[in-house]
Amino acid sequence: MSEKKVVMVTGAARGIGKEVALKFAANGYDVAINYVSNSTDVETLKKEFSDLGVDALIEKADVSNSTEVQDFVEKTIEKYGKIDVLVNNAGITKDNLLMRMNEEDFDRVIQINLKGTFLVTKAVTKYMMKQRKGSIVNISSVVGVAGNSGQCNYSASKAGIIGFTKSIAKEMASRNIRANAVAPGFIATDMTSVLSDSVKENINNSIPLKRMGKATEVANLIYFLGSDESSYITGQVINVDGGMVM
Repeated sequence: MSEKKVVMVTGAARGIGKEVALKFAANGYDVAINYVSNSTDVETLKKEFSDLGVDALIEKADVSNSTEVQDFVEKTIEKYGKIDVLVNNAGITKDNLLMRMNEEDFDRVIQINLKGTFLVTKAVTKYMMKQRKGSIVNISSVVGVAGNSGQCNYSASKAGIIGFTKSIAKEMASRNIRANAVAPGFIATDMTSVLSDSVKENINNSIPLKRMGKATEVANLIYFLGSDESSYITGQVINVDGGMVM
């Protein structure tokens, strides 16, 4: 069994998930992450963690596939012997107005974002319950709180994650397992980098702090919620949005 604490971060090949995994690694955690795209440069990822003194487990796994999820979790347990922190970050968008959205795009977003969170959490908590300790951080979104035009599928999935988080926080508290949700607003990532300057300006003007957030700012909160520093916090939803939704 690893002498270090162990964190599992889903969807951590890039963006917020990657920053989260690197944050935990920099603070002495062993790390297990998954990816889904064949274009992911696994060797470069491994080197980034190796530079931090971490031999990360990096596996290809679709979080909406229960067999692949179980395999990913079992490989993590085989390598490290435990999972102390789970960060359910994996998620996709397939935006469109309701009247133009097809059933497949609605289903896929729910499958990855919401069902994926359910499958990974169920597989991991089996081990956390034996440990009688653990912290789960689920990544929701401010649109799961406030909704957003053209994102009924994404908003529904992220609102579902909030309800899921509060429910498992109540179920797992007696086993000393905490569960919280983080709801980011507009964060500067690869997804937002393709937006035009005028769109970015409009977004910034809608945010009281007048700027998009940084992935590291989200990662800092997730690290706090995963660590023992937040040992009396569970069942909460915390926005990281520059005051966009109050």
